[in-house]
Amino acid sequence: MAATKWLTFDAYGTLVDFDLPGAIVETLGDRAHALDLDEFLEVCARDRFEEVLGPYRPYREVLRASLKRSMERYGIEYYDSDGDFLIAAVPTFGPFPDVPPVLEQLRQHYKLVIISNTEDDLIAGNIEKLGVPIDHVITAEQARGYKPSLDVFRYTFDQIGAEPSEVVHIAQGFDYDIVPASQLGLRRIWINRRGIPGDQAYGPYDELPDLTGVPRVLGIE
Repeated sequence: MAATKWLTFDAYGTLVDFDLPGAIVETLGDRAHALDLDEFLEVCARDRFEEVLGPYRPYREVLRASLKRSMERYGIEYYDSDGDFLIAAVPTFGPFPDVPPVLEQLRQHYKLVIISNTEDDLIAGNIEKLGVPIDHVITAEQARGYKPSLDVFRYTFDQIGAEPSEVVHIAQGFDYDIVPASQLGLRRIWINRRGIPGDQAYGPYDELPDLTGVPRVLGIE
């Protein structure tokens, strides 16, 4: 088996504290009072996932369309300003506290790559806030597609010149990342920040609550 040379990461929810639920609640304002917010936010997450399964369109459109779709399910009027608010919030999100020191340690041993379902200009602010150099940032805009499509991973390997056997994929999103990475035979580290059930049908994978255990799993401590 080839030695690991590359670590690929999901960004939002793995490295970046992607508080889109908070932004959704904020833009709804008084319209949220009659909602079961936990249920509504789960519906929003599911609708966002379904929106990326079709033909490629910019992430801005995904955010707008999925929020509108969720709100209409609950009979809530959608305004263009709601989508504008979500889009403007994305670049403001910074890293989880555990992330910068671990990335700094990892980059002494591996090349670091981000594969993100976003657009180049939206993620630029998030990358800057990491405060750690990233060797490659691959976006859905570049790949013209979204994870969980295997084509996005294959595009990444082509761009960075890596073989799957040289890559470990590290991500929070199970359906977006762990499932397709398993289909490609990648070694996987699932960052289960929310403590949700996994599925060993897509195993084996290492499961951690945050990034702090990654160096140990990779054997560099």
